[in-house]
Amino acid sequence: MSGTIKALMANHGADLLAIGAPDREWLTYGGLRELATNVGRSLNGIGIDAKDRVAIVLPNGPEMATAFITIAQAAVTAPLNPAYREEEYAFYLDDLKAKALVVMEGDEGPAVAAARANGISVLRLKIDASSPAGHFSLELDGEFSLNTDVVGEPTVDDIALILHTSGTTSRPKIVPLLQSNVTASAEHIKETLQLTPDDRCMNVMPLFHIHGLIAAVTASLSAGASIWCAPGFDALRFFGWMKEARPTWYTAVPTMHQALLTRASRNEDVIKDVPLRFLRSSSASLPAQVMAELVATFSAPVIEAYGMTEAAHQMTCNPLPPRVQKPGSVGIAAGPLVRIAAELEDTLVEDAGEVVISGPNVTLGYENNEEANRSSFFMADGHRWFRTGDRGVLDDAGYLRLTGRLKEIINRGGEKISPLEVDGVLMDHPAIAQVVTFALPHPKLGEEVAAAVVLREGIEATEREIRDFAAKRMADFKVPRKVVILDEIPKGATGKMQRIGLAQKLGLVTSA
Repeated sequence: MSGTIKALMANHGADLLAIGAPDREWLTYGGLRELATNVGRSLNGIGIDAKDRVAIVLPNGPEMATAFITIAQAAVTAPLNPAYREEEYAFYLDDLKAKALVVMEGDEGPAVAAARANGISVLRLKIDASSPAGHFSLELDGEFSLNTDVVGEPTVDDIALILHTSGTTSRPKIVPLLQSNVTASAEHIKETLQLTPDDRCMNVMPLFHIHGLIAAVTASLSAGASIWCAPGFDALRFFGWMKEARPTWYTAVPTMHQALLTRASRNEDVIKDVPLRFLRSSSASLPAQVMAELVATFSAPVIEAYGMTEAAHQMTCNPLPPRVQKPGSVGIAAGPLVRIAAELEDTLVEDAGEVVISGPNVTLGYENNEEANRSSFFMADGHRWFRTGDRGVLDDAGYLRLTGRLKEIINRGGEKISPLEVDGVLMDHPAIAQVVTFALPHPKLGEEVAAAVVLREGIEATEREIRDFAAKRMADFKVPRKVVILDEIPKGATGKMQRIGLAQKLGLVTSA
């Protein structure tokens, strides 16, 4: 293991292509290392050291990728969603104890306002249009208090990246990831995907999220491979970008893959001209039906992985051929140890239960949250295990099948229903393109089963027809009592469909 992000990039040839973007010259590994040196000098020169936290609010693209990689070689990075409002930035900047904020030159938006209100210095990222993709310089905006005791570059035990959990049901938790956590995960992904310098990832994932930062960017750099950075996900532009970038793979969440399938028939020439070695899916369970359709469309294997922020992303992954892939499974352990634990006791079990992990990519614990650490970590069999919050079961070959988030399991009058199971049945309906099953509050049962669906283009179905279809294939208590047909299902910032709170978002819950 390389240990630090700087060491991870050290042995790759200076002339290898590292970072690309639409209509831009490529940044090489030599150029990326030089940029990291310059960024480190700029940060150290104004008193920012390896322990200081630098928030990053930048649009998706090559500069966001290189800002993360280079700043992490001198300080602690804290990428934030560019779509936040000023109140949200104020909370996160204070919670992170950020010393500086990096934004684009000319940005006078809510992040800058929040930083100024909280006395946090602003660093402007400047781009020279004639420079390669991802190349930039930093310029201080206003005064800065110098630290005369600047610490040297980060070690393996220093924090490289801080992200918050989503905070769907409680206050967001701070997840610190060490240099060793980040690089371990990157190398796990590199090994799982057998990445080489000949590979090229086309990144469409947001780079304020663990999936894009580690799976697309850092894992590629650990292999000396290249990353072509799109300005975000856009199904209408994807195949045009694919033609320009000529990637060997891309990684996305299931909703993105499904959106691409709706446009694939119009872009068969590009798919044929730019053959992919594989497609990768993560951050949410990929319906088996969608996996099969992707394989048929792209004539390439679909590698489904299971990850989360606390694991610096990847935990399990379906292996590349010729090893067996199991649709509906998130694969075998791909880095950390993976076991099943009792949900209410700190013991490992052989049957279904809560998925737990232990390994070098796993965070040491949440920051300033002892209660969460007590409930999330335990010792057993000589290892420190982290509770993922997901229910699952391992088969005899070590393949993991998830049955749902513990907090998302629907409790219908004492009957426990896995939303993923209902999703899988409804996805077999010929009219359904997307589905998300969720809990609908019920005055007597506590919760009832509901589902939001998007229909395939040109195909119609009624709520009654969908419920009748489900009733023939599952027990009555699992059949959705409410089916909402939508043009689009609400999604979170990273493109994932969110079950918790969906009933409220769809206006299905009346206030008392």
